[in-house]
Amino acid sequence: MSAVNAPARPPSIMRRERPEPERHTVDRRRSDGTVIDQVVLAPEIFGIVPNTAVLHQVVTAQLAAARSGTQSTKTRAEVAGGGAKPFRQKGTGRARQGSTRSPQWVGGGIALGPKPRSYRQRTPKKMIRLALYSALSDRADEGRIALIDEWAFAAPKTRDAVAALTDLDLTGRVLVVLGPDDGIADRSFANLQNVQTLQVAELNAYDILKSDWVVFTDATVPGETEPAAAGSGSATTARRAPTTKKADATKKAGATKKAAAVTDQDPSKASVTTDEPAAHTPDPAADTDASADTDAEDEGGDQ
Repeated sequence: MSAVNAPARPPSIMRRERPEPERHTVDRRRSDGTVIDQVVLAPEIFGIVPNTAVLHQVVTAQLAAARSGTQSTKTRAEVAGGGAKPFRQKGTGRARQGSTRSPQWVGGGIALGPKPRSYRQRTPKKMIRLALYSALSDRADEGRIALIDEWAFAAPKTRDAVAALTDLDLTGRVLVVLGPDDGIADRSFANLQNVQTLQVAELNAYDILKSDWVVFTDATVPGETEPAAAGSGSATTARRAPTTKKADATKKAGATKKAAAVTDQDPSKASVTTDEPAAHTPDPAADTDASADTDAEDEGGDQ
């Protein structure tokens, strides 16, 4: 079947146009809370519509992969003992038994018990990336993204880490994303129970979703940031509704109806085109020449 004659897909399975990403503006601050400037986060990372289905699947796979899977039970073949028949086959009035390690015996093996196995699920890389962007977009939409220039700790001290969180006004569970050179900051936050440190290469959707705040530095923030003056100028811009063929047709029909209404009110504004040929306009010079020829013929006939 050719593409021209192919039946149209029903509306239920037609591809929907994705809305344009939002642009979120955050304050870029120092570790003491001083505001340096405002920057616009990468909209393709922090401004998409979160995909909850992909988030659920990726988080479930991540939690399943974290399971050790070391549970184990012994079958009747693995339990020690039970080699002798407990009693004779007939004459006792009891059910026949061949081993005291059968599953129905106390101390016997376990039938269909758990064995060591892996709970790991295979997740495509594109789904993992989409889940990460969805989690970051959700936190950015709630205004829970913090950005600083760097962690200026001279030495690993928990007191300095607590002071920095207080100056930045970060409460609840905080996820601090660090770079390879932020070893001092890692040791400073190590003793705080409500703070989790994570390397930027290990950033994942689950740790973002279970945190109230996500703190980045200039070296660890994903994507490219730009100054707010060159961006949208506001913290968040509304999503623009996607245009469809049906909307375009409705718009054209409205314009046609409006033009018809204007024509009814003032007929002089209507531009009417017809297929009939224009009426012939006589040429006075041609009529004069024709009359002169006729008079000359009449005079010749009289002679």
